[in-house]
Amino acid sequence: MPIPMDIQHATEEFEAFLADARDRSGLTTRNQTYTMAQGVLQTFRRRLSIADAIRFAGALPPVLRAIFVADWDPEEPQAPFGDRASMIRDVQDLRRDHNFSPETCIDDVAAALRARVDEAEFERVLATLPAGAAAFWRV
Repeated sequence: MPIPMDIQHATEEFEAFLADARDRSGLTTRNQTYTMAQGVLQTFRRRLSIADAIRFAGALPPVLRAIFVADWDPEEPQAPFGDRASMIRDVQDLRRDHNFSPETCIDDVAAALRARVDEAEFERVLATLPAGAAAFWRV
């Protein structure tokens, strides 16, 4: 079996995602954008059960899937989907001294991500997740 195309082009797709998220957010570097994206993915992951998180990860492009599951503490208590402002603060708490995520960080990452997923599959998976999950990724 040949290597799947999404894996063959994972780096290029990730670079395109970073550029899109950077442009949407007004950030200036790939490092700033990476921290923002990692913070958004971890903030979302904290609100899912392990089974839900694994199902969601399957709808992500390969590099974003890897970031989503990296450094995961499965013993961490599951957080509730709260108000947008508190979830944005969660994003901004990742590497606080080096995090330049704007107030629009979740929206910026969501828009860049949605441009790179199979929309029907992404929506199908979101529909299986707890209340609040679909709203988190709504642009």
